[in-house]
Amino acid sequence: MRNCSVVTEFILLGIPHTEGLETILFTLFLSFYLFTLMGNLLILLAIVSSTGLHTPMYFFLCKLSVCDIFFPSVSSLKMLFYLSGNSRAISYAGCVSQLFFSHFLGCTEGFLYTVMAYDRFVAIGYPLRYTVIMGHRVCAILAMGTSFFSCIQATFLTTLTFQLPYCGPNQVDYYFCDIPVMLKLACADTSTLEMVGFISVGFMPLSCFFLILTSYSCIVYAILHIHSAEGRRRAFSTCSAHLTAILLFYMPVVLIYLQPTPSPRLNETVQVLNNLVTPMLNPLIYSLRNKEEKSSLRKVLHQLGFPPEQL
Repeated sequence: MRNCSVVTEFILLGIPHTEGLETILFTLFLSFYLFTLMGNLLILLAIVSSTGLHTPMYFFLCKLSVCDIFFPSVSSLKMLFYLSGNSRAISYAGCVSQLFFSHFLGCTEGFLYTVMAYDRFVAIGYPLRYTVIMGHRVCAILAMGTSFFSCIQATFLTTLTFQLPYCGPNQVDYYFCDIPVMLKLACADTSTLEMVGFISVGFMPLSCFFLILTSYSCIVYAILHIHSAEGRRRAFSTCSAHLTAILLFYMPVVLIYLQPTPSPRLNETVQVLNNLVTPMLNPLIYSLRNKEEKSSLRKVLHQLGFPPEQL
């Protein structure tokens, strides 16, 4: 990527309309971030330490937890740094890295939700062939594929954004470097690139959502053919956590990137929720809806010294 810009650093202005609230925001966002780290690390420990959870579903959940640890870190660490009274400056390379990794990890999560929907379809539709269809090799290929295609998408969007000249204003009216706010600072006509970016950003989540919808249509059809009421209940239960997580992930994406008329105030709120709150809620969603994982979490917490009566 050729840097034709005379701008060597950018100034992150933070979340608009929050002047004077730095201490409150620092405390609030630090709490969110620490709970996110703790929750996802516990999920990883619970899955790794329990051989009963060494299945494709939990393999993909492990990768999702890793993404949920790094995704908020991309923007939150720098935000916490300047909210605590430090410099708001970020280097050109740092801004490029923020934009790349935010879209790389975000796309990876989107692809992971799609793969997990397919995994649930195979588990419910073909239970006797599940371990054959979702073998170790297939899971590894699917996991690597999510990262590979996410890298291509993020590289394209980052190159698209930073091949523009940045030769004047360097104040980013946001708390991290993202495509819409960076295009406002470019010293060139960005209308064509905005359209290309809009199509590219929109194509990935819409394609994934269509595949997820297809998988769940097949899942509903398979569940309706289960004769046992208990069997239907268990099948719906295994899907409910995944569906909740999908809604929490895709609703902010649609609201932020696919609005016909962007609303800055709405975008700011939704982006903060997407970057900080959703990764914190995912461990709760999956652990509270799954008896096996709750049992494994209790064992992990007991090993860490928490008394059984508190678990």
